[in-house]
Amino acid sequence: MSPQHGPASPRTLVLRNARIHTFHDAHPLAHSIALSHGQVAAYDDDATALANADAQVLDLQGATIIPGINDSHAHMEREGLKTLRPSLAGARTVEDVLQVVRRQARLTPPGDYIVTMPVGTPPYFFGGAAQLAEGRLPTRQELDAAAPRHPVYIPAPFGNWGKPPGSGALNSLALARNGLSPASRPRCPGIELGRDAAGELNGIIVERNARPAVEFDLLPDVPRFGFADRLKGLRISQQLYHAKGTTSIYEGHGCAPETISVYRKLWEDGELTMRSTLVVSPTWGDLAEAARAMRDWLAVARGRGLGDPWFRVSGIHIAYGGDPAVACCARANLPDTGWSGFVEQAVTPTDFRALCLLAAEHDLRVNVIVSDKLHEVVPVLREVNGRFPLAKRRWVVQHIARSRIEDLKALKELDVLVTTIPTYFLWKGGAAYLDEPDGGERVVPHADMLAMGLDLALATDNIPYDPFHTLWVAGARQERLTGRVIGARQALSARAALHAFTVAGAKLSFDEDWKGPLAPGFAADLAVLDGDPMQLPPEAWRGLQCTMTIVGGRIVHGDPGAQSS
Repeated sequence: MSPQHGPASPRTLVLRNARIHTFHDAHPLAHSIALSHGQVAAYDDDATALANADAQVLDLQGATIIPGINDSHAHMEREGLKTLRPSLAGARTVEDVLQVVRRQARLTPPGDYIVTMPVGTPPYFFGGAAQLAEGRLPTRQELDAAAPRHPVYIPAPFGNWGKPPGSGALNSLALARNGLSPASRPRCPGIELGRDAAGELNGIIVERNARPAVEFDLLPDVPRFGFADRLKGLRISQQLYHAKGTTSIYEGHGCAPETISVYRKLWEDGELTMRSTLVVSPTWGDLAEAARAMRDWLAVARGRGLGDPWFRVSGIHIAYGGDPAVACCARANLPDTGWSGFVEQAVTPTDFRALCLLAAEHDLRVNVIVSDKLHEVVPVLREVNGRFPLAKRRWVVQHIARSRIEDLKALKELDVLVTTIPTYFLWKGGAAYLDEPDGGERVVPHADMLAMGLDLALATDNIPYDPFHTLWVAGARQERLTGRVIGARQALSARAALHAFTVAGAKLSFDEDWKGPLAPGFAADLAVLDGDPMQLPPEAWRGLQCTMTIVGGRIVHGDPGAQSS
C-alpha cells in the first residue's frame, strides 16, 4: 500500500435506509449514499442505481449518517499509551492496588520496573487516592512487601486528564534508583516529596502543576515511552478514535519531533487510516535558535506544509506563557515528552511577539493557546498583520475561554481561525467561571463567534476523546460539580455543533475543497450513529454511539457483515 495514496478504497459501497445529514447545501438530507473511489458518488435514486452486482450494499435500518468527525485538537497519540500499562481503574482499596503490583511482579523480571496507570477512574482519575477506602495510596513499605525485587512507581494522573493536585507513590527501590533522599529538592515548583514523622521520604510525591514535571525533574530512572511504545500506542489510538466516528485530526497543540516520526512511520507503512495534520512543537531554547530553525530546518512546515491527504505537517505551535523551570526540565529529557507528545514551552509576551514576527517572515503559520489571554494576543496579531498580512495564512487561535467581543471581531478581520475545547473550560474547569458578572456569556462564546462569521472548529483535547461528550458540553454548557449552566445564550444547536465538529475543521488543513461535507466528489469520510442528534435533546448527545466509521470509502470501524443486504 503506497503511503501517497492512503488506504485502498473498496468496490462501490452503497449505504441505504439511513438518515443522512450531508451538510451540503444543495442536498442537506438524503436516505441513500453511494461511495466510489474514495469519494461520495451519488445520493438517493442515483445512489440506488449504483447498487449493482459489483457493489457492496449495506442496509443501515434507519441509522443516522454524519460527515466524519474532524477533531481539531486531538492529542490522538496519547490514548493508546494508556493501554500499555496495568490499569488500577477497578481498585477500591489499598489491597486492590497491591494485588495488581503482586501480579505484575510475577510477570516482570527482577530488577525491572513495575509502572502502572494512576489510581482513579478513567478518563479523568478525579479523586485519585480518595477513591480508595483508606483514602491514601500504598506506603513505600507496603509496595516493598508486594514487590521486594522490583522498583515500583504508581504515577499521579496527567494534569490534563483530571484536576491537580495529584499523588503518585514509589517503593524504596524506586526511590533509591532515582537518587531520592530526605535531602532531595525539586527544581520545578509545585512538586512535593512526602515525608513521615521522622523526616524520611514516605514514597509519596504530590504534583500540583497542570503541566506535570515530576518525571522530568526527579525520576530519571523511571522507564519512558520509547519509539516502539509510541508506535504501538498510536496504532491502538487510531482505532479508538475511529470507533468514535473520528476520521480526521488536527494536532494544533503541536507534536514533538519524535511524535511526528511515529506518525510518519505509520504513514510510510501504509497503516495510517486517520487523516492527520500535525503542527510542529519546536525544541528551540531561545530566540536565536528559533530564528535559525525557522530559516534552515522548518521549510517543510511553511505555508500549507508538505504531505498528502493522509499525513501532513503544517505550521508551528508557539506557547503564550508557561513555567520556565518546567520547560527547561522537559527539554532536557527530549526526545521523551511523557504523556504530552509536545515540547513544553515557556514564552514571555516579549518573546511571543518576536517569535510571531519571525514565523510570519518565514511563512510559518502560528497556532497559539490563549485561554483567558486573547486580549493580550490580539495586539500582537495586529502588529504582525501590519508587516506580514495574515489573510489566507490560516493562523489558529486555540483554547479560547473568556474573551471580549472586540477581540473576537479582530480575529475575523485578521482572517484567523478558531478552535475551542468546551469540555476544558465549561465542564471540567467550569468552576472558575461560575460567578462571572454576565453569567458566563463571555466564556467560550460559541454563539457570538458564529454570529460574527468566525470559522469555529470544536475539539476534544483527549479529555475524553469521545466527541459526543464534547458535543453535549457545547449544547448544555453545564459545570461538572454543580450542573450550573455557564453562558446559556452561547449554547450550540445540534446542527451548529456538528458543523463545527465535522465540516469546519477542513479549513485548518487547507482541505475544504475536497473534505468535509458529504457532497459528490468530496471525500467519503463519514460516521454512522445509533441516534440522530438533530432529533435528540442535548442531554442525550453524550450517549450517542458510532456503529461504523468510513474513511476514504473504506470501513475502518464496525461490522459490515451485520448490515449487508
